[in-house]
Amino acid sequence: MATEWDTHTALTTTGDGLFGADLDPGWTVGGGVNGGYLLGVVGKAIAEAVPAKPHPLAVSAHYLSAARPGPAQVSTRVLREGGSVATVSAELGQAGTTRISALATYGDLCSMPDDVATTAEPPALPPLEECVPGSLAPEETRRVAPVMDRFDMRFDPACVGWTMGAPSGRGHIQAWFRMADGHDVDPVGLLMVCDALPPVTFDLGRPGWAPTLELTVHVRAVPAPGWLRVSHRTRNVAGGMFEEDCEVWDSTRRLVAQSRQLAIQPRG
Repeated sequence: MATEWDTHTALTTTGDGLFGADLDPGWTVGGGVNGGYLLGVVGKAIAEAVPAKPHPLAVSAHYLSAARPGPAQVSTRVLREGGSVATVSAELGQAGTTRISALATYGDLCSMPDDVATTAEPPALPPLEECVPGSLAPEETRRVAPVMDRFDMRFDPACVGWTMGAPSGRGHIQAWFRMADGHDVDPVGLLMVCDALPPVTFDLGRPGWAPTLELTVHVRAVPAPGWLRVSHRTRNVAGGMFEEDCEVWDSTRRLVAQSRQLAIQPRG
């Protein structure tokens, strides 16, 4: 049975590396389509273009214009396909306008060495039952951001002061994460997870939509089934922009994805 994610990222192949998509309105934030969802659609098209190398390893995307729900096209071009990796360029467009331009390296994570040597530590999240469900968001917020209904997020209570007008000022938001329908996230889905939480500037007392300029994601492993831990941080707001660093850890406490994006500071 197809999951909601599979349905909302479904593609039609039109040949010569071209794919058709229908961007679902359930992934919007204030009328614009969530950047992580868009990258997931692009990521699926790239995976179909190089079926022997189905997993994203590194994807860097530039967001040129805001996408809207409805028909879209993804064009892919295989630049190089070697023994273990392929490099592919891709663009997502609507009505003759490019929305995203991406360059990606793909491979097969299942065939790669399973060695792990890291000094990174998973986010210290309280137990699920002590965290704050995203479903408690006001109805008005959920109407403006229906993308929230796609996820089951349980926020660290120490990171939700901004919801009551008392942001911590640390620039940090973290939460337990899974899809609302309970299905497990695959490596392409991790491209979306890295942009799923509210903008980290909310914790700086700067709420509002934060348009992404550039997003780079490194996928490090196939996530194990179960809840993910997702942590977003920022350390610098300058020139009307901020960076957002994300880590995604799976249920075995393995770091499965890392990302950095540059976004425009919310105007409120």
